Amino acid sequence: MRRFERYVLDEIIPAFLGALAVVILLFLLVALQEVLAPLLAKGANPLLVGKLLALNIPWAISQALPLGLMFATLLGLSRLASDSEIKGAQAGGIPIMRLMWPVLTLALGVAALSFAIGEGVTPRTRVAEQTVQRQIIFDNPRVIGLGTRDAQGRNLVLTDSLGRAISVGELAADGTMRDLRIVTMQVGQPPREVITARSGKLSGNVLTLQDGERITYQSARPITVLTFRSGTLPVQDVQANFDQNASASGSLKPIDLPLKTLLERTNAYRFQKVAAPAEFTALHRKFSEPLAAIALTFFAVSLAVYTFRSSINLGFTWAILLAFAYYATWSVFRIMGEQGALPPALAAFAPDTIAVLAGALLLWLANRR
Repeated sequence: MRRFERYVLDEIIPAFLGALAVVILLFLLVALQEVLAPLLAKGANPLLVGKLLALNIPWAISQALPLGLMFATLLGLSRLASDSEIKGAQAGGIPIMRLMWPVLTLALGVAALSFAIGEGVTPRTRVAEQTVQRQIIFDNPRVIGLGTRDAQGRNLVLTDSLGRAISVGELAADGTMRDLRIVTMQVGQPPREVITARSGKLSGNVLTLQDGERITYQSARPITVLTFRSGTLPVQDVQANFDQNASASGSLKPIDLPLKTLLERTNAYRFQKVAAPAEFTALHRKFSEPLAAIALTFFAVSLAVYTFRSSINLGFTWAILLAFAYYATWSVFRIMGEQGALPPALAAFAPDTIAVLAGALLLWLANRR
C-alpha cells in the first residue's frame, strides 16, 4: 500500500474505533432503558440482567460497524480538507479519487466482519439471551407480572428447540406453572399437537404436567384425544422472550435466525405460497445490512470530495445528522417491508441504494466544478 493510502487510513481508523465504541454504547443504552432498567426496577437479579446486557454486545457491534465507519470517514476526510492536506496531495500530483480506494477497501473488510458477527455470533447469543430471560422469570416471576396479561391479552410464552410453544397463564413463586397450553408447530402448517394442563413444573429438561389433555392432528383434523392425570414431557433448551414485538410463539425474530434456517423457512413459505413479508425481508437484510458499510462509505467519500471542491467544511454536527438520517431511513423501510407495504428486496436494499445514488450524484457534481 502506498504512503498516501496509509496516511488516509491512519486518519480514519482511530476515528472509526472511537465512533464504533460510541455507537455500540448508544445501542446498549437503548436496550438498558427499554428492557433492562424495568427488569431491575421489578426486582430482577442484577447478575442475570448484566449477563443479558453482555449478550446484546455482538448485535450492537454488527449494527454499529457501518454507521461508525461512515461517521469516521466524514470526520477524517473533513479534517484532511480543513488542514489543506488534500489540496497539498493534489498539488503533488495525487488524484483526489485516490481517497476512495483505501477507504472502500476498509469498508469491504468491515462489511465482511459485520456479516460474520451477524451470522456466526448473533444467532447464538440470541438463543442464550432467551435462556437467561427464562432464568430471570423463574428466579422472580414478578418481573413480567405473571398472573395478569399484557395490553394485548397475551400470557408468557416459552419455547423449546423441538418447536414447541408453551403458554403459561400464571407462574407461582415455587416455579409451578398453571393454565398451560403446549403447541407443537410446523413451519407453514397447522399445529401437529396441542397439550393443555391445569398445572406443571419444569425440572431440568422434563416438564411434569397435571390434569391435562393431549390432541394430535393430521391435516388440521384431530386424530387422537387423550386425557391424563399426570404425565411428563421431555423438552430441550426452554427459552423466554421479554420483547413485546416478538412473535406470538415467543421464538426468535426472523433476522436473528441463522441464514440456513431462514432460507429453509422462506423456501417452505415460497413453495406453499404463504405470504411472510417479515421472513423474506429478514432474508434480504442478512446481506443488505453488512453491505451498508460499503454504500455508506462510498457516500461519505463522495460527500467529502464534493465539499472539498465546494469549499464547504463538514463538521461533527453534520456527521451526526447524516448518521441519524440513515438510521431513520433504514427503520422506515424495514417496517414497511415487514408489514408487506413494500417488496422485501426493495425494503431491505433501498437505504443502501439511496446512499450509492446520492454518492454518485455528488461525484458527478464535484467533477463539474
